[in-house]
Amino acid sequence: MQLFTLPDIVKNSAKLYPNREAFKNSTNTVTFFQLDTKTSQLAKYLIDSGVKKGDRVGIYLNRCLETVIAIYGILKAGAVYVPLDFTAPHTRTKLVLENCEITFLISSPTLKSKVTKLLGHNLSLKCIIGLTHDVPVKTISWEDIFKIDLTEYQPIKILENDLAYIMFTSGSTGEPKGIMHTHKSGLSYAKLSSDLYGLNHEDRVGNHAPINFDISTFGYFSAPLVGASTVLVSDAHTKLPSSLAQLIGNENITIWYSVPLALIQLLNSGMLDKLNMASLRWVLFGGEVFGLKYLKELMKKWPNAKFSNVYGPAEVNQCTYYNFQSLPPNIKSLPLGKVWRNTDFKILNTDDEEAKLGKKGELVIRSGTMMSGYWKNKELTEKSLYRETLDTSIEYVYYRTGDIVYQDENGVLFFVGRDDRQVKIRGYRIDLDEIESVLINHPDVNEAAVMVLNVGNEKEIYAAILLFEDRVITPKELKLFCKKHLAIYAIPDDFEILKDLPRTSSGKIDKKRIIAIKKN
Repeated sequence: MQLFTLPDIVKNSAKLYPNREAFKNSTNTVTFFQLDTKTSQLAKYLIDSGVKKGDRVGIYLNRCLETVIAIYGILKAGAVYVPLDFTAPHTRTKLVLENCEITFLISSPTLKSKVTKLLGHNLSLKCIIGLTHDVPVKTISWEDIFKIDLTEYQPIKILENDLAYIMFTSGSTGEPKGIMHTHKSGLSYAKLSSDLYGLNHEDRVGNHAPINFDISTFGYFSAPLVGASTVLVSDAHTKLPSSLAQLIGNENITIWYSVPLALIQLLNSGMLDKLNMASLRWVLFGGEVFGLKYLKELMKKWPNAKFSNVYGPAEVNQCTYYNFQSLPPNIKSLPLGKVWRNTDFKILNTDDEEAKLGKKGELVIRSGTMMSGYWKNKELTEKSLYRETLDTSIEYVYYRTGDIVYQDENGVLFFVGRDDRQVKIRGYRIDLDEIESVLINHPDVNEAAVMVLNVGNEKEIYAAILLFEDRVITPKELKLFCKKHLAIYAIPDDFEILKDLPRTSSGKIDKKRIIAIKKN
């Protein structure tokens, strides 16, 4: 069948592979036929309860089978799913719920205490799906959802340009910004990514990311598109690298996708030499820079796997790839690679003119996978776009990534740094990412986070350092190391060795939290 919307993914695979395992979490599984049925039951309940096309429905779930049922059930109802971070402060979750005017929330008994605390914030919720009657709003259990008769179920007509989901990320103002994706942009991503990595119905995809992190859509959209099975990594496994390694081996994962941190933790667990992971054929990573010293070690452990550096802000899902099975001997940084199909790009200088080949500039992207804008924020949407007018009737719209890149003579893109990570201190322009890169190359340094702090009337460069276990080094020694690799004006003013670096729910280093802790 021809696919136009995201629910078409489940309908099609239910016809082609009805008894094939679609998703697995721990010992629980659901086939494509069961998934199609259960998501229709949820859709019918939402429609019968008054949820209209375009209404936003919140998903407040951890990594479990109900998550995928919630996603496709909401979409089948013509509604828009809003993934919520259950680890976030209640004030932030409340802000998203109110901003999206969410009255229906989907959760589970395991998060009942968190939901109860949320309800203490005087929210306008009408119904919570997945809980029993012990909360002060209408509820219905998952067991009752799965008893719903579908005899009179009438699917909602959905078009490809209809809104499908809103993913919230941190905004520069401190308030979350909602990235709106349509069925078309989500499905375009699924088609492009499954084609690029040659996914097929025999694959088993390891989904490590939480639902509120954009790379999770690979497991939720791309894998089921081709009838592949997705293994949803449990919250417990993400916290225990040794058990995560065993999961990859026991489940015969063929395609893995996560942030580099998860792979570094696997590497440091000491389990990779003890387990058979010969089934792995692709290892995808993205979300942040993967340090070359860790990557090279990992490649030695998995010599038969292909690796891919995946790049793309959540606003465009993905836009570039760098696939490799070996690396050049003198490589200094991992390329972003080349732009994939159905995508165009430009590199702009500070005057919004196209930069010459080899020159640095901001990467702007035009793609079928691009967002339709930011939820309820036309000003921010317009600010994020670059418009190219060819004549009075033709206009091309690009997304401004804020990432500074350059292109070599082979058409390969290289990441230089963030536009907002280049700061001017004492008259010098300093790249904070360059400082991090130098620090991470120190043999004793596991991770580094470099930020600018306001100290009195001055700006200072602060470096938070996490060492490898059983390693000892002083701030003075780190300063001497930096002197060998950085301009004198780029050397951090303050080095601090920490026992741990705080993380966001997606696994990235939480630099805002580090600054807040430092200030206090």
